[in-house]
Amino acid sequence: MLELQNPFADESGVIRLLEPEDCNREQVVQRILAETYDKPFVIEEGDSRSLYFSRALTQSGMRLSDPTALEFAYTQKMMSFLLFVHSPGHILMLGLGGGSLAKYCHQYLPSTRITAVEIDPHILAFRDQFMLPPDDARLTILLGDAAEYLRHCVEKHDVVMIDAFDRDGFAASVCTREFYLDVRDALAMHGAMVANMVGPKAERAVHLDMIANVFDGNIIVLPIATDGNYLVFAFRDANFEPRWRWIEDQAKAMQRRYGLDFPKFATKLKRSRKDGYLQATLHQPEDW
Repeated sequence: MLELQNPFADESGVIRLLEPEDCNREQVVQRILAETYDKPFVIEEGDSRSLYFSRALTQSGMRLSDPTALEFAYTQKMMSFLLFVHSPGHILMLGLGGGSLAKYCHQYLPSTRITAVEIDPHILAFRDQFMLPPDDARLTILLGDAAEYLRHCVEKHDVVMIDAFDRDGFAASVCTREFYLDVRDALAMHGAMVANMVGPKAERAVHLDMIANVFDGNIIVLPIATDGNYLVFAFRDANFEPRWRWIEDQAKAMQRRYGLDFPKFATKLKRSRKDGYLQATLHQPEDW
């Protein structure tokens, strides 16, 4: 791994790259600045260490002083699945990135097994940079294609978390109805999926339509205003209805236990469910 001074103007710290020591450093830096560099890279500045596909696209972030904290609003809100699946036995993560969610779940859900599937070996090469724990009885990180993994998956999972994006947006292998059918089939009957949706509005709408179709419309859409994307929660049981009163009663205790704003998450999810945010999202302007 090559370490250089951060080449971006008005920034300090270092940049780390998957390049040999004898590479043409000037050429590599120029490709990074021109956003034509085709591998992920890490920038460390002060207490912050971030993983990028390009400087305009932050893939993951970590505070060195608190490596397991969830730095982004969308990763925090993805943990809202705990309001619906309270004690997951097995979580399947499709897409690892910097491993923020894997680290968080490994620390805060000590009775849960976690399997993560990441397609990009260059992403996995930064595993130690983001202080992911080694594989053990509770954590397994695999190199592979999420869609291919699901096609051969026989085990049922309580939760499937999807954050499978690359520098071009939605990874091609997850852009089919068959993929979401396999996600549904990989869930236990009480299980739930949570997927991060990002990219152009038309692509988001296509995925949302596929998910709604596969899960018989039993979904909740949660916008993430600060990140410009949204989350989709879908339930394996087409008749599942959240126990909102119980959820609201438990949210404060969950906030103390997990350090996340579960009362706020519960309020937003309940409102989205009530307002039918699915249709609103499909017709929102691009800057919603």
